[in-house]
Formats: sequence, structure tokens, C-alpha cells
Amino acid sequence: MNTVHTHLKFIKFHSPEDLHKDTLACLSQLLFKRDELDFLNELIKEYTLDLISEKTFEEVKAIATELVLLEKELKPLLFKVENHKNNLQTLLDAVIMPNELQDYKDVHYKIMFETIAFNTEFKTLKKQIYAIIKKVMKANKSKRLLN
Repeated sequence: MNTVHTHLKFIKFHSPEDLHKDTLACLSQLLFKRDELDFLNELIKEYTLDLISEKTFEEVKAIATELVLLEKELKPLLFKVENHKNNLQTLLDAVIMPNELQDYKDVHYKIMFETIAFNTEFKTLKKQIYAIIKKVMKANKSKRLLN
């Protein structure tokens, strides 16, 4: 997957085309995160019995709650990015409005910052899920070796 790497502090120097590329990259990342969230849900469902029977029940319960919250957070963020992408057309129309580009860039900065925050939360949660699943798989493997 090709991603456009940008630095938020340089948004004020971006052209509308660069802003559009940023928005498309952000949208693509969020759509991929949605698919990853579905995968993580399926992964937890697959190991539900092992996770419930282990000593990690409270930890898994907290992670499952956080996973649901991230899914709820993702939907409005996707909607916001999609609307932001569609609003770019107003920058390219023939009507020139004062501060129109700067207002768009301000909104763009806020949306990119929200996306970065979401990605950080997601990455942390994903690491926690994989760590717990890894523990369960090791425990299952050792049980099988003992039998």
C-alpha cells in the first residue's frame, strides 16, 4: 500500500492537490483499519472459550470494550474524512472566497490529528490483543504437549 507521508506542521504549505492526496491516503488507512477491526473481532471470537477460561478474563473484557469503542469512533471519523474529501471541490470552483483555503487547511489539520490519535489507539489495542492471543496459543500448545 502506498502512503503519502506528510507532516502536520507543513499543511499550511500544501496545495489543494496535496491536501486531496493526504485525504485519500487517510481515507484508505481508515478503511483498512475498519477491515482490521473486523479481523480482530473474529480473532477474539475464535479464541473466546480459551480467553474466558484463562486468568486473563478481566483484561480481555476491557480490551473487548475498547474494541467496541474504537469501532464506534471509526464510523464518524470515516464520515468526517469522506465529507472533508468532498468539500475539497469548493476550493477548486471558480468562486474565490476569502480565507477559504486557510479554513479548509485548518479543518484538514484537525482531521489528520484525529486520525493520528485513532491510529495510535488502534495500534496499542492491536498489540494487546496479539499479546493475549499469543499467551493463549502458548498455553494451548503446552497443554497439548503434556497430554
